Amino acid sequence: MAAALGTSPTIVEYFEGEDFYRCGYCKNETGSRSNGMWAHSMTVQDYQALIDRGWRRSGKYVYKPVMNQTCCPQYTIRCRPLHFQPSKSHKKVLKKMFKFLSKGEFSRGNNEEEPMDSQMDDAAVDDFVLKSKLDIQSDHRPLSEDYNEVVESEVKEKEENLETKETKELNQSHAKREKLGSGEPSRSVKVVPSAPKPGKGADLSKPPCRKAKDIRKERKRQKLILKSQTDKLEGSQIQHEPQSLPSEKPKLNQPKSVEDFIFDTLPEDAAHQLEVRLVPVAFEDPEFKSSFHQSLSLYAKYQMAIHKDTAAECGEAEAENPPEGPDCGYGSFHQQYWLDGKIIAVGVIDVLPYCVSSVYLYYDPDYSFLSLGVYSALREIAFTRQLHEKTFQLSYYYMGFYIHSCPKMRYKGQYRPSDLLCPETYVWVPIEQCLSALESSKYCRFNQDTKAVDEERIKELDQLRVLYKRTVMPYNIYKKRQKGPSDEAIVQQYADLVGQTCSERMLLFRS
Repeated sequence: MAAALGTSPTIVEYFEGEDFYRCGYCKNETGSRSNGMWAHSMTVQDYQALIDRGWRRSGKYVYKPVMNQTCCPQYTIRCRPLHFQPSKSHKKVLKKMFKFLSKGEFSRGNNEEEPMDSQMDDAAVDDFVLKSKLDIQSDHRPLSEDYNEVVESEVKEKEENLETKETKELNQSHAKREKLGSGEPSRSVKVVPSAPKPGKGADLSKPPCRKAKDIRKERKRQKLILKSQTDKLEGSQIQHEPQSLPSEKPKLNQPKSVEDFIFDTLPEDAAHQLEVRLVPVAFEDPEFKSSFHQSLSLYAKYQMAIHKDTAAECGEAEAENPPEGPDCGYGSFHQQYWLDGKIIAVGVIDVLPYCVSSVYLYYDPDYSFLSLGVYSALREIAFTRQLHEKTFQLSYYYMGFYIHSCPKMRYKGQYRPSDLLCPETYVWVPIEQCLSALESSKYCRFNQDTKAVDEERIKELDQLRVLYKRTVMPYNIYKKRQKGPSDEAIVQQYADLVGQTCSERMLLFRS
């Protein structure tokens, strides 16, 4: 929950590859391994470059899994919000929220869509984006297929209604005969429908029932005929009227966007009011300061209920380490979800030069029936699209890590279109191209170009920047002043992991 992004120069302490520790996903006691850095300060530009090389942050601790050694490789995943369309499962969550806000209706039953909590490792908080338990199915079918499903369901419904109607009429007939025969009010009598009379078949006055498959074939045939006629007509018009502009074809019904659901107008007598406030993580900000204690109480309630933390582990020091406030609109923010004047959830996000990065979500467990993990992710996607309208290059939504070897963590891959980061060449590859390889092996190189290499790999350490005895210097000068055993191997490991640009821009603290 703590923030570590600001505008001061980036100063980091690097920790050599840590020992293996307990994995929060497969529970292997010695299966997980990562490299880490403590960020005394960090700019948004440097953090953007680091997450594009597979790093993530938990407060001021920045870490990178050792992908080819850890038991559950964690691949950086990003969604492309500009092309995102909510799936059926996403729509279900959005409709559920609207129904709750407008009418106050909800179900506390077995809710498959409740957010899934990230597993908390001892050495590093392995995953920050709390989303959903639901194995969300992607919804990328053409409108015609959706229409086919409607037709099939209507045919089935009509058949069921017809059977129900006939059974009801039979029951009424039996009850009527019972009543007339006894001369007394009818009692509760179990009526077994009799078999239909011989020779009684379908109602010839109505068109025969057709299979949905035949309906689809007929509809496709009609479309082809219509298209052929339209093409001929347009060709004729072009031939005889070369100066006339072609008429615009009517637009097909566009699917509803995530904004259409989120910002749907509530009735005047709505049961609840939900407000989402964006608050910079800085104590000098009045709004952040005024809501801090309520936010902290919610954080403690969430951590104790979901992650079984003790009250001492949920103290103020654990909750916040605020940086300097961003001057240009980038940095760390809280998206506070206020329901009827009370905070029920807080999404911690980083607004970076090219993306919105989801860091963490904590919420009131009493409202888990609203699937706040899924809902907050959709709100953050909509927020990214909103920022893109004003800042063109900001066009991605980073969701943390995708862990294919852990089935419960695959849901992030259903916020599509999305890409996974190749752990060797650091290029983005559409997730559809990665899944077959991940089925065969936990660790994969996604870049199919066998000659491709890490373009940011560092060749010379001389220009790497070091902060030594409160003085900034290039590494070749630091080596001459260094006393004691050489640390070149550790510095080389750091440089390989952060890349050329960051190594020459960030300050590596050496004592």
